Amino acid sequence: MSPPVTCLLGRLSHLPRALLLPGGQEARLAARALALPGSRGLTSQQVYEREEKYGAQNYAPLKVALARGRGVHVWDVEGNRYYDFLSAYSAVNQGHCHPAILSALHKQADILTLTSRAFYNDCLGEFEEFACKMFGYDRLLAMNTGVEGGETALKLARKWGYKVKGIPSNQAKIVFAENNFWGRTLAAVSSSSDPSAYSDYGPFLPGFTSVPYNNLQALEEQIKDPNTAAFMVEPIQGEAGVFVPDPGYLRGVRELCTKYNVLWIADEVQTGLCRTGKMLCCDHESVRPDLVVLGKALSGGVLPVSGVLGDDEVMLTIRPGEHGSTYGGNPLACKVSIAALKVLEEEGLAERSSTLGELLRGELSLLPKEVVKQVRGKGLLNALVISHEFSASEVCYRLRDRGLLAKPTQGDIIRFAPPLVISESELLECVSIIKEAILELVK
Repeated sequence: MSPPVTCLLGRLSHLPRALLLPGGQEARLAARALALPGSRGLTSQQVYEREEKYGAQNYAPLKVALARGRGVHVWDVEGNRYYDFLSAYSAVNQGHCHPAILSALHKQADILTLTSRAFYNDCLGEFEEFACKMFGYDRLLAMNTGVEGGETALKLARKWGYKVKGIPSNQAKIVFAENNFWGRTLAAVSSSSDPSAYSDYGPFLPGFTSVPYNNLQALEEQIKDPNTAAFMVEPIQGEAGVFVPDPGYLRGVRELCTKYNVLWIADEVQTGLCRTGKMLCCDHESVRPDLVVLGKALSGGVLPVSGVLGDDEVMLTIRPGEHGSTYGGNPLACKVSIAALKVLEEEGLAERSSTLGELLRGELSLLPKEVVKQVRGKGLLNALVISHEFSASEVCYRLRDRGLLAKPTQGDIIRFAPPLVISESELLECVSIIKEAILELVK
């Protein structure tokens, strides 16, 4: 299914009045979108066809060809405007192209972009100090992508297991939660319970095992093994469908890991950085993991940046030459990340996420139960579970045609995660779009 290629002004005339900006701004923004260098006058269909011809077919994108973004909105190559309700899987918590983050990018890009870690640069230490003081850890190991952050945490845990805990060589065990998702590397798929993630990628890394999510008894049975180095878990499982654990689960994880001398690795790549209504999702239960993996919104969606936070006992087990990355900790990324973290604090995005998340779930809970079986989430990380009699993919296309972009996960679940800079009035406009799309299914 693809969006109709219509006259821009005709398309705009069908948008709800509340979606249009005053004073002709919408037309001017649309004209700018049409004139974007890089779209080169392509239609959406031409964008789809070119990518399908030359690109590897490892994604199945929703049919919309985006060319521009600003704040909570994105525009396609025809100039149609949409609310972004995915936020690049929570990478743009600060909104698309936040001016403060772009200013840091532009300023540093004219000075120094990359040195590798062969030399010191004057930005990495600044970023490390800023992040460590913000989150209350001794050290930061900077990487690029979220999955690299996860890999780094696992290597740190194994090093700690051998050097500090005294696990016999090559016998360290790391426990994961079932239905986890933290990337696509061989380590990540080796820990996965999703056949679409691991099928035909074996043989898998040894030393990994898993337990049911949100089950402290099962966790304790596994980590009693003295060869257990770490337990890695998402505080809320995002890709699995925004599963929120029972109250006390995270505190229980902390207590069990302490009891059995096991490192707790919190995968906060998607749940961290204000997405769930706190700076870190673990903050909801006032618990402190041994290692925290950050990514995505660590750069506000401007470029790949990730990192692992931890204390000296763990972080200093890796010595020079034992782990690294050419781009990890590059000056450009460091300046961008400092700006991105400042935006989260200065604009009160955790508080906004908490308040607007409650409003969103309250409104969505009024949707007809024959279509929406369940609404769940925390902060502005939320999900609708669509009844099997209806298609979550079809709902997403109905939303797209009304000016809102979301994506199904796990077949029957739609994740709603708008940029945290969204206003209450904009959120209510989006609620109206969602209600209209859902109610049309039961007419």
